[in-house]
Amino acid sequence: MKTTFMAKPADVQRKWYVIDAEGKALGRVAVEAARILRGKHTPMFTPHVDTGDHVVVINADKVILTGKKLDQKMYTRHSGYPGGLKQTPYRTMMDKRPELMVERAIKGMLPHNRLGDQQFKKLKVYAGNEHPHQAQQPEVWNF
Repeated sequence: MKTTFMAKPADVQRKWYVIDAEGKALGRVAVEAARILRGKHTPMFTPHVDTGDHVVVINADKVILTGKKLDQKMYTRHSGYPGGLKQTPYRTMMDKRPELMVERAIKGMLPHNRLGDQQFKKLKVYAGNEHPHQAQQPEVWNF
């Protein structure tokens, strides 16, 4: 009888991928990055083991939002105190910190537990075209 394959953390060989977000929708970029971070693109994917690779997202400031989301969608945070709700339109966030928008979109697609935190640490997001990870020889991920 065959048994189900279970990847072990020692068996995982991590690669580096670069995703260029220029002119692409935020959700589409986030889906692909989350797939790579979780390891769903590999044949040895195991849900409870971190089998994913490293992802570098460049041109986060040139990502697009469809429809009227740029003005209507809000970045929300709460201090925990009464009346502590802070809301900022995504247009303002695009001007100030475009990396944060991409990071939040990707983090929302990862598991909300310790495994998701471990996978999220392998994500690097940069607003411009340059990144300091040339030594890792990242491959370009086209979708």
